[in-house]
This record gives sequence, structure tokens and C-alpha cells, in this order.
Amino acid sequence: MSSLSRELVFLILQFLDEEKFKETVHKLEQESGFFFNMKYFEDEVHNGNWDEVEKYLSGFTKVDDNRYSMKIFFEIRKQKYLEALDKHDRPKAVDILVKDLKVFSTFNEELFKEITQLLTLENFRENEQLSKYGDTKSARAIMLVELKKLIEANPLFRDKLQFPTLRNSRLRTLINQSLNWQHQLCKNPRPNPDIKTLFVDHSCGPPNGARASSPVNNPLLGGLPKAGGFPPLGAHGPFQPTASPVPTPLAGWMSSPSSVPHPAVSAGAIALGGPSIPAALKHPRTPPTNAGLDYPSADSEHVSKRTRPMGISDEVNLGVNMLPMSFPGQAAHGHSPAFKAPDDLPKTVARTLTQGSSPMSMDFHPIKQTLLLVGTNVGDIGLWEVGSRERLVQKTFKVWDLSKCSMPLQAALVKEPVVSVNRVIWSPDGSLFGVAYSRHIVQLYSYHGGEDMRQHLEIDAHVGGVNDISFSTPNKQLCVITCGDDKTIKVWDAATGVKRHTFEGHEAPVYSVCPHYKENIQFIFSTALDGKIKAWLYDNMGSRVDYDAPGRWCTTMAYSADGTRLFSCGTSKDGESYIVEWNESEGAVKRTYQGFHKRSLGVVQFDTTKNRYLAAGDDFSIKFWDMDTVQLLTAIDGDGGLQASPRIRFNKEGSLLAVSGNENVIKVMANSDGLRLLHTFENISSETSKPAINSIAAAAAAAATSAGLADRSANVVSMQGMNGDSRNMVDVKPVITEESNDKSKIWKLTEVSEPSQCRSLRLPENLRVAKISRLIFTNSGNAILALASNAIHLLWKWQRNDRNTTGKATASLPPQQWQPASGILMTNDAAETNPEEAVPCFALSKNDSYVMSASGGKISLFNMMTFKTMATFMPPPPAATFLAFHPQDNNIIAIGMDDSTIQIYNVRVDEVKSKLKGHSKRITGLAFSNVLNVLVSSGADAQLCVWNTDGWEKQRSKVLPLPQGRPNAAPSDTRVQFHQDQAHFLVVHETQLAIYETTKLECMKQWPVRESSAPITHATFSCDSQLVYASFMDATICVFSSANLRLRCRVNPSAYLPASLSNSNVHPLVIAAHPQEPNMFAVGLSDGGVHIFEPVESEGKWGVAPPAENGSASGAVAAPSVGASASDQPQR
Repeated sequence: MSSLSRELVFLILQFLDEEKFKETVHKLEQESGFFFNMKYFEDEVHNGNWDEVEKYLSGFTKVDDNRYSMKIFFEIRKQKYLEALDKHDRPKAVDILVKDLKVFSTFNEELFKEITQLLTLENFRENEQLSKYGDTKSARAIMLVELKKLIEANPLFRDKLQFPTLRNSRLRTLINQSLNWQHQLCKNPRPNPDIKTLFVDHSCGPPNGARASSPVNNPLLGGLPKAGGFPPLGAHGPFQPTASPVPTPLAGWMSSPSSVPHPAVSAGAIALGGPSIPAALKHPRTPPTNAGLDYPSADSEHVSKRTRPMGISDEVNLGVNMLPMSFPGQAAHGHSPAFKAPDDLPKTVARTLTQGSSPMSMDFHPIKQTLLLVGTNVGDIGLWEVGSRERLVQKTFKVWDLSKCSMPLQAALVKEPVVSVNRVIWSPDGSLFGVAYSRHIVQLYSYHGGEDMRQHLEIDAHVGGVNDISFSTPNKQLCVITCGDDKTIKVWDAATGVKRHTFEGHEAPVYSVCPHYKENIQFIFSTALDGKIKAWLYDNMGSRVDYDAPGRWCTTMAYSADGTRLFSCGTSKDGESYIVEWNESEGAVKRTYQGFHKRSLGVVQFDTTKNRYLAAGDDFSIKFWDMDTVQLLTAIDGDGGLQASPRIRFNKEGSLLAVSGNENVIKVMANSDGLRLLHTFENISSETSKPAINSIAAAAAAAATSAGLADRSANVVSMQGMNGDSRNMVDVKPVITEESNDKSKIWKLTEVSEPSQCRSLRLPENLRVAKISRLIFTNSGNAILALASNAIHLLWKWQRNDRNTTGKATASLPPQQWQPASGILMTNDAAETNPEEAVPCFALSKNDSYVMSASGGKISLFNMMTFKTMATFMPPPPAATFLAFHPQDNNIIAIGMDDSTIQIYNVRVDEVKSKLKGHSKRITGLAFSNVLNVLVSSGADAQLCVWNTDGWEKQRSKVLPLPQGRPNAAPSDTRVQFHQDQAHFLVVHETQLAIYETTKLECMKQWPVRESSAPITHATFSCDSQLVYASFMDATICVFSSANLRLRCRVNPSAYLPASLSNSNVHPLVIAAHPQEPNMFAVGLSDGGVHIFEPVESEGKWGVAPPAENGSASGAVAAPSVGASASDQPQR
């Protein structure tokens, strides 16, 4: 093929890309073999589309072309084989072995035999070369690093990895130039000729007037891309390798292409473990912070040509092949295979709720997926537990402090006391919600679970109505954004109510706000009643864009859940409604969705879900669109009775949809996952006339079920454990707390004194140890790991069988004490340390594959599958005494030391980034809040410190108040653990339990141990943070309600210790909560035993919560009452 023909192919590729022929462009790339689109190849590998990966490669090379090509195909087929084995799909694995891998046996017969032998193993990680294999996502990421090196080193790909530098729409330009020349040659050229075909040469008809203007200046085939428009937010397709200048003040929003040079690659022999895996893992291309997150722009349907940096891994990256990596922005416009439209749409009316007044705005809790917040036309606020059909809270509008209100507001309330809710919205973590009213006011409530809703802030925000409210986190500080009739947008500190910014520039009342961020740039879109759309940065420098919304009246904007696509919905004054998708880089409408009634009877509201669907309330129904198709997908009338333009709101997973109906009704629609979610609240027997559903546990668990996805770490807050492990809160099993609201009922402490009153099991002991120092359930919930005082780790696993179909931990069946076939033990380095003086500590990786541990010596990293020591580092002195992974970057570990310092250690580069000094004795506790971006530390000095994780500065410190007159004993450990809300934390000291609020470091509740009672040895939250389990030196175990730290159940030693031990000094040293079962816990004893506990099946819980004091509802951290909570309840 001539060079010009080759260049024509490139022009066609550019044209196909610009016209969004996504499949065709990659087909032409493959068939021509001129351009290898590395970004497309990466995406297909990430998604595991192995057939397409090999088909695409086949356009450029074959297996036997050279040694580089052979290695490329081998790595791909080996990964496909290992994934089949990991899923226990042996027939598929055999098929891959025979059809795909056998070809390599002629080159390395021994390797093929070794690969074949993997079929005989229960877990292929038992093979030493594959012991470092993590999970599917991480393995694909690691393989991709290797593949890219091989491709770049392969001479067959030379000159095929870079697309030529072309101006936009080059083919269109050439055609326009040709038409212009043809027009110039016309005998009788017409002005503004009408060109209807390119199939024949252009020729004007008979003479008809003046000579035409030049088509070069007036392109006949459509204009070339215009400058300006919405500020570019990312690279636009693989055919623009260099970024064009941005003629707007928002040029900083454009992401610049990165060029990461690849190291030289060896084309050595193929191998089972992969020849360059260790090198790839020692220095993975992982950015040190989240600054590397890459969100493709909304119009970038084609994959970007630039190299995308790998995202933060879910696990710590040491110099071994073990830990998964995430890929932000991956499959930005792809549809998850879990979706099966339109069956995924919530179409079945599952609940009908009667609010009492007409709903104006609704919002589901971001974590508790069945908790629905409602605001109405008379100012009422309702909080519904949809699963149980129970209205937890109903509040009428009231100004909290009229004296602080402006005179215009006071006058407006006197003149027109009826106030409507314009918007209700939850904060990202669900700990706050905001209410925007039609008169001046914004009210913020803090929410602590159950019925506990408290006044937080009241702001006289705008003159006139407050039309919208939203939350945002500029500079990682939670803020509230409001807009109103006074034509302004304002930003308020969510903690203090201090006004941070005021944006002026709209010429009409501001109707809505849409905060967002891309490329770490925070900005706000706003719309006004004159149809203008503006964008603002948090710099008080004025609006950055100014465009007209379709309809030019009431418009709202929203991004898809993954933040890559921007939509707006608006209704004109004439009732014409529009939903459109925007091309952010052009400031132009990309597509307009069809199917609205000709005249909408009201302002249409819309919502998005699952990165795939749009929904809007119109014409007494809910209408749905696929984001990629302008035609209406379907319409649902909700069994009739809907409003003309119903309000709608999806829950986070898209399994439930709340819709407003006539007669003050809210209908909750559900898909199959939503029905299962709601079913968890049904058919559960209750002991009281009005049981309260534990919404935190039930909703979180059902959320995990409804999505059908294994990994939700990106969007769910995690609870930092006492041992430094991070717990995912979506896996909590639903339970009924059955706490009676009948205050007249006489409450009685539940005493468990007999073995028949609870289910307890002492785990079998194949290896005797002196005492258990640390204890933790695995994140999967099917095993428990202990660290003994002699530096040996013990692991018990429950097997899946007919009696235990889930394979989860249970007190009803004994587990097996597990060891690998090699018989080796996981033993910490303990050289030159006295076991009695050493302070053991460990932290477990999120996928349960690795444990980081220390017992006074070096920190060791163990493979949980093989028990092999993968690495050791940081030899003493000083010795590590506590370990905690950073919640956002697991390359970062906070290590508490026995010299009172905290070292912030980056394991990827083997470097201490910061050393924190603030304690006077050894560190005994560390806990991260991934909402507040702080680290809380505690020490043997009984001091609490709060550190900012951005710069690691100390924000606050406080000494734990200890009882006066207590004799000075040896330093006592102080432990800390965050509540599920990530804003409060539990403090455990031998003298007390306490709940602290983090930002002010204030003690909210305290349970002191009486001087005559045995000291506390350890305590922990239950997985849903509703309970606190505490163990004591006298072998008693107590269960508290975390809402008020009031004792609800006491397990006496006689219930679980044999008579021969009940009078001895055997007692629990450590206690651990199950990660999904709120009523299951385990204790490690001073005699080396481990006991697991559950309530009897007929009870299903540990006692009944004591009555809430001072009106405080259960399920929340109550108001400050330090030192008072122990006087009015039974003492230990």
C-alpha cells in the first residue's frame, strides 16, 4: 500500500473516531495493522475480554512471529487459565489448557507439565511461583505492565504505537477544499450552493445570480470544531496526541497527556510466574496520592491515547506479586455485565408510604440504602425506613432561633407562615443532611442512626427562597452549597456555618447547583431561571462559562455516578421539557433525549443511576432512557395514582426508586435486587409490639446484596478496627434490635451465667500457646486469626458443608486449625526480645491474603495462603507496637512505636515520609477516619491525639481523664476505634469506655469502671457500631449499647469457662467482632484459648437495650453526659 493510501487510512480512523463509530474504528485499526491503540488494548485486558484481546493482537502479530510475540500470547492465555482455576471452573480451565496453552509445550515441555499440575491443586497459590498471586484485578494490572513492555520492545509494533499529529476533522477539511475548488470551476456558480451528495462532482445549475462566496469561509459540509465552549476537562480521543491551547480561564481543567517511558524489557523464556513480575511489583506505577485519578471527559467515548496512571491499590504494595490495583475511570462509558436492561429498572411497586403532605424532595441515605428522607410542601421532614414501612421521624418546620434571623425573614414569616421544602439531601457519608426552605433558611441536622436526628446548624442563607442545597468537599473540608432567589450561590462551612464564598453573576434567581470535580479541580455548575448555565471555581473570580440551557427556565444538572457524563433536565415556561447530555469540551448539547409529553404539567425532575439509565417524572409516569440512546426505553405508571410530574429519586445502587403520588403518597419501586433488599426486613419475628429495625445493619447488608458486586471499597466508608484492619460496612447482616419504645416497661439486665444461655465454642487447639495477644476475624468472615505471645500466628477456618452452607464463622460448628501442607508456622521475628515485654501487633490486608505483623522485632509480611514470610523491614529499635493502613492509599502505613513516635511509612518506596511526635509513652492505638481525613492515636500515656492526614500536623490532643485516687500502676494500653459514622470513636482504657467526637475531641459518653471492679482488658464495636463488646480481668464479658454506653448484657465466666478454670486467673485479653454478624464476637484468653460467642438462636441478640436516658434514642452517640451514665444502671 502506498504511503498516501496509508495516510488516508489514518484520516478515516480520525473521522470514524470523531463520529463515534467505536467498534468500526478498532476493526479498521486491526485490519489495517497501521495503528495499535494501546488504550483500547488496556481496557480490553482490564475487562478480561480475552477473545477480543487476541483478535485485536492478530492484526499486528502471531504467536510464532518472534519471542516477544510468544511471550505476549503466553501471558494472556496463562492469565485466562488462572482466572478459570480461581473461579473453580475446571472444565473451562481444561479447555484453555488444551486449546490455548498446549501450543507452548513444544517450546517448554516442563513448563506445560507444571501448568497442567495446577489442576490438581485446590488453590493454585500453593504453587510457590504463584503464591504471590492476588486477585483478578491486581493480576490483570500486573500482567498489563509486562505486556506493554513486550509490545513496545517488539519490532513488529515499531512505528505503530503513535498516531500521526493531525488537525481536527482533517478529512472534512480536505473534502471542503475539494468542493471549494469544484465550485470555483463552475461555469455559473451560485451563492450558497446546496450540496446534497459527494458521490459525483459538484456543479451548479443554470445561472441564477451573483457569484458565490468561498466555501472555505463558509464550509459546505458543516463547520469545523469551534474554539471555546465548555472548558476542556480531559483529552478527547486517541487521535489528538497533543493538547490544543485552551482559550478560556479554565485551561487548568484540561488534563495533559503523560508520557511515561518504559524500562527495557527482556524477552527471555516464558515462565509460570512471569519473568518480570518481581520487577514490575517492586516499582508499580502507582501515584503516591489520589492525584492520579483520571476521569475521562463526557464526550470522550473513544478511549484516550495517553497513558493512564494506575490508581491506588486496594492493598499495600511491597516488593511481591500480591496486591490488587484499582483503575479509576476504567470503562467510563461501558456497561457493567451485571446490568440486564430493562430488567434492572425498578418497576415493581414494593412499598406505599403516606407522608401526610405533598412530597417536594426525597433522598435515600448513601449507606443505609432503605432509609428515605422526605421534605414536603408544608415544611415537614419525614425519615422513613422503607424496609419496615416505619416513619422513624416526623418534624414540622420551626425556626430554631428566631432572634438570630434577619428582619426580612422575620417579616416574611409573619406575612406568610407557610414554608415549603425545596430540597433535602444527605451528606456523602450520611452523617448530616440539609434542608433548603422556600424562605431564607437552610437547616442542617446530624444523624446518628435510628430515630436520633439532632439540630446541627441553622443558616439564614438567602433573601427569598433557598432553591437548592448540596454538599461538597473543596480542600477536603465538608461544605454546604446553597443558591437562592437573591441570584447568588454561597458556600458554607458544614461544621461551623461560616460563609466561605459568595458567587455573584446570575441575572435571575438561581434555581440549582451541581458541584463536581475532575482532575482534582473542584467546581460548581449553577442554573438560573433565565436558562443560563454558569460554572465557578472556589476562588471568587467570577463565572467561567455562560451558556443557555434547553428550555431556558427551570433546569437541574447531574453527573453520572462515575463522574464522566454530564446531563441536564429542564422545563420551559410553556411546559416543553428536555433531557440532554452535554459535550463539556464544546459547551454544546451532545444528544437530546426524546419521549416527553408535548406539554409537561409542571417542572420535570430527573435522576441517573448505574452509569446507564436516566429517569424523569412526566405525564403521570416515570420515563426511562438508556444514556446512549435518545429514544425512550420504557415508561412505567406505578400502578396509577402518580402526580402529573412526579418527584423521583433512586437509591445509590439503583435498586429502589421513590416516586411521589397523589394524596400525599410515596411509592417505592424496586427491581429484583431491591425486592431482596426489602425482603430482609420481612418475616422476622419480634418480641415487642413495635420493634425498631436496626437500619444501619439491615440497609448496609442489603446494599451489598443488591449490587451483586464483590468490591465496593470506592464508595463505602470503612470502619477502622482495633487491630488496624479496615472493615467494609456494606457486608453487615441485617438484624432486629427489638428495643421497645414502651418506657413504662421495666428493663432488666440480661445475665448469661449458664452454657445453655448462649452459644459459645472453644476453638480446637493443635498447637498450645501461652496466651492470645491479638485476635481478628478475616474480612470474609470465614476464619479467625490470632497472634500468641510467643510470636506464633494461629488460623482457624470454617469449611463450607451441608451443615454450614455459607462457610462463615459460627459457634455452632467447630472450625479447623489450618496450616499449609508444608507445615510451616507464621512466626514473627522476636530476636533479642523478651516475650513478656514485647507488644504484639498486626494488620490484615483487605483480601485476607496477607498479614503484616510484629512481636517486638522486625515487621513481617506473611502470605496467609502459604504462611511464608514475604518480607521483613524496620528492625528495632524502636519496635513497632501498632499498625494501621491508610484508608485511601494502602501503600501508606501508620506504625506506632515503643519510643512514643508514629512513623508514616511508604512501603512502595521503603521510606518513612513523616515522623509524628506528640506522645510521651509507647503508641497503643491508631485509627483513620476516611471521612474527616484524620488519624487518631492513643498511647500508654493515656493521651489522645488527632493528626491531619494531609500534612500530618497535630490538630488536637487531650489526656484521658483517669479516676482520682487510683494507685499508679504500670502504663495501661489505650485503644481507639472509629464508629461507623467516621466522626466518633471509641476509647478503651482499663478504667473506662468512652465515646469521643473527633473534630472537637470532646467526650460524648463515658462508662467508668468502679474502683472495686475488675479493670477492662479490651473492647470493640460490633460491625454495625450499635454494640460495644468489652472483656474484663475477672473473665466477665459485657455488651453495651453504643448509643449511650449502657450495659445491656453480661456474660459471666461460668457461661463459657469450665469449673476447673472459673476460679483461676484465666480471662480474656483481647476481643474481636465478626465483620458481618453484629451479634458474634470472639475472645482470646490468657491460657492460649480462643472462644467464639453468639446469642442463642431463639433470642438472636444480646439482651435488650436499656431505656434511652434524657430522650436519647438508641442507635446513636448521645449528647454529652460524661461520668453520669454509670450511676443509674447495674454495675459489673
